Amino acid sequence: MKRRELAQGMMLATVFGLTAPASAQPAGAGATAWATAWAASAHGPYPVGNPSAQPNQSFTFPEPQQGARDQTFRLVLRPSLWGRQARLRFTNAFGTQPLRIDGAHVGLQLGGAALVPGSNAPVRFGGQEGVTIPPGGQAWSDPVDLAFAADPDSPLLMGRKLAVSFHVADRSGPMTWHAKALQTSYLTAPGAGAQGQDEGEAAFPFSTTSWFFLDALDMMAPAGTPVILCFGDSITDGTASTLNGDDRWPDVLERRLKAAMGNRVAVINAGIGGNQVVGPAEYGPDKPFPGGPSALSRLDRDIASLSGIRTVIWLEGTNDFSRNGNASLEAVQDGMRQGVQRLREAIPGVRLVGATVTPALGSTSPAHGHAEQDEKRRGLNDFIRTSGLFDAVVDFDTATRDPASGGLKPEMVPESTMGGPGDKLHPNRAGYLAMAMSIRPADVLPTR
Repeated sequence: MKRRELAQGMMLATVFGLTAPASAQPAGAGATAWATAWAASAHGPYPVGNPSAQPNQSFTFPEPQQGARDQTFRLVLRPSLWGRQARLRFTNAFGTQPLRIDGAHVGLQLGGAALVPGSNAPVRFGGQEGVTIPPGGQAWSDPVDLAFAADPDSPLLMGRKLAVSFHVADRSGPMTWHAKALQTSYLTAPGAGAQGQDEGEAAFPFSTTSWFFLDALDMMAPAGTPVILCFGDSITDGTASTLNGDDRWPDVLERRLKAAMGNRVAVINAGIGGNQVVGPAEYGPDKPFPGGPSALSRLDRDIASLSGIRTVIWLEGTNDFSRNGNASLEAVQDGMRQGVQRLREAIPGVRLVGATVTPALGSTSPAHGHAEQDEKRRGLNDFIRTSGLFDAVVDFDTATRDPASGGLKPEMVPESTMGGPGDKLHPNRAGYLAMAMSIRPADVLPTR
């Protein structure tokens, strides 16, 4: 980082009341390490899930159980951190047959499915053009040089998006996906073959607001760069936020920290719409659930196996207490205790932050909004605030609750995705902004 940029970052840290961790200082000897810069928690198989603003997918996947057929995906994503090298993790977690991926490329999005000319770089796997991933498996790519990110600290890279293209050969079978991307990505027609090397958009006429097969992106960063992972359900995943607007609460938190620390911190989103702490009891390709596998069953894949995780903010519980979950307060409390213990064992020194659950009283969703759910929610919030289980607490309940009604504040109800009245369960852009602004950076940054 240039001296002037470092001085500006330190000044902003003072203004925001932040104490920059060691990783926010110059790298010294130049030690580097992988840090997760983006993630999309896997569930499936498609189409089981809770997408938002999803276009008609019948032209791209006419036989859902057969999945993709000889076609190319161009997934658009926004890294939280930039580096000169990247690597990609592909997953077949909920597939039932081997998945063959080849023709993968990564480039800088220009707009739509078009890429900045000259930015598209091929991706290799063990030096080979493709990889076969067994059912339940995953595969990391080789490191990829990002020529356009020669200066990862450049403010011109902040907010820019990558396009990850790859070809699924033959038929994929049941597809592992992340339903609620709230980001438009692009697809070729079935049978169109490998088109990932093409930097234009003509080969990608179809769109989707979901991510498929890709569940993590790492960047090479100064060693010790803190990665803050936001773990939760649809209210972390971003339901009712703005399509392509990047205004989920983790996005806003990221921008707050970036203003002070620059390209020296990452905030990633590990939410799944409909997720529960302790349910469902069973989950798999033959027994899927729209909310994905339980939080407890995905701790390893979606948190511990990622790179550089220093803090986890956990916001869940509302779906456990819905009519879909019907869990007791005690079961969810016990589940959180188990999860915290397992994370502390898996990631020594991790900072764990509990988030109080936002209100849903009076929701128009058939499964939510009843008095029993709200009673359990308030009991869980008391537990999060007073049990001492977490290293810190962020109070999303207070930030979003209307004292008069006990539900969401009225200005946080109308949805921001496509307009409409909202469901009194998911905060809109105003609600997510208030949630992120209520977080004290010192509560979520690692202390060492």
